[in-house]
Amino acid sequence: MADIADPRVFPEPFAASQAPLLTLAAASLAAPSAASADASDRALVVELARLLGGAAGAQLVELFAAAPSVAVARQLRRRLIEAWTEASCSGAGEGIAATLFALPIVIVAASPAAGAAAPLSCVLGEPDRVAAILRDHRALGGNQTFALGNALVGADRIDLARLPELLEWQQHALAGVREPRELTPAPLATQAGQESVHLRFLLGTAVAAPGVELFARGTAAGWPMPLARELGRQLGHRGVTVLALPRAPASPPAALAQGRSAQREVSAQLFASNAIRRLRASVGEPSAVISAHRCTTAPGGGELRLSLSSVFDPRQAEGFRCPLFPGETAGEVATMLLDLLRDCRVTDMRVLPGIHADRDPATHTTLLFKADALPANAAPSLH
Repeated sequence: MADIADPRVFPEPFAASQAPLLTLAAASLAAPSAASADASDRALVVELARLLGGAAGAQLVELFAAAPSVAVARQLRRRLIEAWTEASCSGAGEGIAATLFALPIVIVAASPAAGAAAPLSCVLGEPDRVAAILRDHRALGGNQTFALGNALVGADRIDLARLPELLEWQQHALAGVREPRELTPAPLATQAGQESVHLRFLLGTAVAAPGVELFARGTAAGWPMPLARELGRQLGHRGVTVLALPRAPASPPAALAQGRSAQREVSAQLFASNAIRRLRASVGEPSAVISAHRCTTAPGGGELRLSLSSVFDPRQAEGFRCPLFPGETAGEVATMLLDLLRDCRVTDMRVLPGIHADRDPATHTTLLFKADALPANAAPSLH
């Protein structure tokens, strides 16, 4: 794993209202035995399930924002996924359970250089055709009894603050309560002559016996390609090219983490492939620098940046701002970027030590480092 500083700012100390759950998460990490770790984990799951069932979305947001370290944030995220499953089972009947799931979809959209294209509505005209593909390929553990919405929603619709509401919907679905659901589609706009990467989610509800694992990996295969083609057909329109990249369905908290990671990876791939191709066509092989930066507008107050440039052209350089999400280390994300560069056959890769500013003090623009202009005392590690 790459060795790089974490530029995020973690709160310390945390509020007294968050202390019990954060203490449980820390106690599990520091437990001297597996039995004591399991006991702390169990207590944490119970409390998180209580928050999910008590319309305490604001408290969940505050809890995760108060995590004092990556390890604690990761522990909270893992236990939250378990708590969602437990809270779902608590509202199930003896012989049947309703399971709300989310399908992450990374959408790469491009419009021609000339003219303005209309935004994509993110509404499926034929959601039954999408559901049929999932059924035919047994994408939900072989379950055939499920329904999909027709709106592709944004990440905010399944984020922490909305989880208690989604859990209530799930319980009402099992009870047969019929009431309107607010699934507002999140349209996406394209810029002329540019490719952009977006994240949307398709929500659905499955009915199965309690305890049935609908999201087990390896239970289905072959559905991503036909599903991608069908989603592209329904979402695209004249003047816009759409590539839909669906990920496996999962519970809302798990789908959110998977979707955000997938969007970032696809964005990095798109940036790297285009930038490297342009540099090779004009000045030759590029050099890459990965650095950590404080940034008040980034999640957690910090981000990684990837700069691609060439010593043969001091003016040409391109950069990618890479967010860091709760529960993942800066080293893991830097390793993802290094693996991507290796796949693109870039040989000059440098990881810059230390934490750096957001802006260049001389130009007041976003600070990026070029391999031929690194600080003299930096001594970057070569990979």
